[in-house]
Amino acid sequence: VQLQASGGGLVQPGGSLRLSCSASGRTFRDEVMGWFRQSPGKEREFVAAITWSTSSPYYTDSVKGRFAISRDSSRNTGYLEMNRLNSEDTAVYYCAARRPRIGVTVTAADTYDWWGQGTQVTVSS
Repeated sequence: VQLQASGGGLVQPGGSLRLSCSASGRTFRDEVMGWFRQSPGKEREFVAAITWSTSSPYYTDSVKGRFAISRDSSRNTGYLEMNRLNSEDTAVYYCAARRPRIGVTVTAADTYDWWGQGTQVTVSS
C-alpha cells in the first residue's frame, strides 16, 4: 500500500488548506485513515482519523471545530480540511492508514500499518 499526501503549503493565520491522501495498492473498505503532524523538537501527534466504512471522525481537542476529516471511497482518497489555521498548526503532516483493529485506539501512531511521505504546512504572516 502506498499513501501519497499532498496539499500543504504556506498560509496566513486564519486561512485554510485542504490536505489529500491518495491510497494505492489496496481498496479501502474497513480501514482507518489518520492524520498526524510533527513540528521541530516535538513528538509526532495525532490530529484526526476516520473509519472508512462508517466515516466516523475522530479529532484531537486542539483541532475540533476547525478541522474536518473526510474520505471519498470512489477515489480511495482521504482529506483533511483545515480552517482558522494558526501558528501552532505549523508542522509536517503525515497521513497513515491501518487495517481494522477492533477496540484499538485510532490515536496511537504505532498502530498504523502504512504511512505517507508527509506534507509541510506553514502558518505565517
